[in-house]
Parts: sequence; structure tokens; C-alpha cells
Amino acid sequence: MPRTGVAMKATTTTLTIVTRDRREIHDLTDRIARLPGVDEITHGWVLLHSLHTTTGLIINEHQDALLHDILETLRRLVPEDAPYRHNDPAYSDCNRANAWSHLSALLLRSGLQVPVEQGRLVLGTWQRILFCELDGPQTRRLYVQVMGV
Repeated sequence: MPRTGVAMKATTTTLTIVTRDRREIHDLTDRIARLPGVDEITHGWVLLHSLHTTTGLIINEHQDALLHDILETLRRLVPEDAPYRHNDPAYSDCNRANAWSHLSALLLRSGLQVPVEQGRLVLGTWQRILFCELDGPQTRRLYVQVMGV
């Protein structure tokens, strides 16, 4: 029988991620698992939301060859040197020439939701929470909500 009167808990934080390269992938899993409030949740979730249009969030394996392949796949699907209007001063006021980054981000996600059970992230054996930088180096922000009972 469901319990009644159980209070929902919620905590929020903004993580800072400093990137060094134009394109790179960071494993945030352990950092997310250690956030305040995660260990207090019996049943709930962590909501992650990137505050940038040239980054992405994915759940996948953290293995160097695979991370390279992910970035290479994005490069093949969205060629960096294509004639994008966003990069053309005749059409755009952006001087970063980063249309590739914006369009690649469309293939990823700006947010993720990960279940939490008994104070632990519910992820498969090889699943990791990965932050994808597509227009670095920059200082990035990731909004995180931990919610549950």
C-alpha cells in the first residue's frame, strides 16, 4: 500500500565545468552521485539541464575510443566547414563561426533525468553521465535538481 504524508525533498545546485578543448567529453557520474541530497532519496530522480546551446548531455559508456568515435560521428553528420548561414556575416551577427556546435547539439540532449533508488543513481553497468563540450574552451554551467522522497 502506498505511504501517505511522505514529504518530497528537493535540492538544486549549479555545477561548473571548465573545458580545455574545442570539443571534449566529461564524465560527470561520480560528481552527480556525490551531490547533496542524492543519498537522502529513497525514490526519486536527478534532473540535469545544460545552460548552453553548444553543449550536450548523454548517457553512454566512458571509454576513450568510444568518446573519440562519438565526436567523430558528430563531425561526419554535421561537417564543420559547410556553408552555414550562422557563420556568414551577411546573415548572422555571431562572430564565433560555431554553427557546427549548435547543430551538433541538436543531435544530443540539453537535459537528462536519472532515477535514484535508495540514495544511488540507477544506471546500467556501463552507463555514465557524459557532458559534451562542442564549442570550447569555456566555463560551462549545469543546473541540477535532486528530487524525491
